[in-house]
Amino acid sequence: MTKLMIVVGSVRPGRIGLPIAQWVRDQAESDGRFEVDFADLGEIGLPFMDEPKHPRLRQYTHQHTIDWSRRVEAADAFVFVTPEYNHSYSPALKNALDFLFVEWSRKPVAFVAYGGVSGGTRGLMAMAPVIEALGLVRAQTNVEIHGAGSLVKDGAFAADERLAGTLGKALTELNGLAATLGEYRARS
Repeated sequence: MTKLMIVVGSVRPGRIGLPIAQWVRDQAESDGRFEVDFADLGEIGLPFMDEPKHPRLRQYTHQHTIDWSRRVEAADAFVFVTPEYNHSYSPALKNALDFLFVEWSRKPVAFVAYGGVSGGTRGLMAMAPVIEALGLVRAQTNVEIHGAGSLVKDGAFAADERLAGTLGKALTELNGLAATLGEYRARS
């Protein structure tokens, strides 16, 4: 079974990312191929990067970093649920990524991006160099939700068939990549 971490990238009060991420979690759990770790950055509450040494050394001094490292290390694959903020992505997600280095390497990631007209596309483009620098392997299939605010009603995200189908494809791709990259990491 693939250990999938779903990261809620927004910590903003009233965020629509939480119900979107809950939809992703429900889909992944009902899929049957995944053991899900639901990582809500709003609940985790990482401070701004406060480790004295570079993360590649893995010489962490704070319990919050040690805990975050263990969770990320245990994951086989990731789905980042991320808003677009000012043509970029969430600073909370950037901070969570920057806390670690080795733990992300050679693991697949897919995105569920949301925003207004762009559906989060510009945020994904801004994140691309960071993902590459960390050694994450980006899935080809991503979910981009245009006008996401109008799809959250009474605290629940109402996905249409197109979005559900795209998420299903992304999960299938992540599952395959996780197996292949897991074998690679085991040999390395």
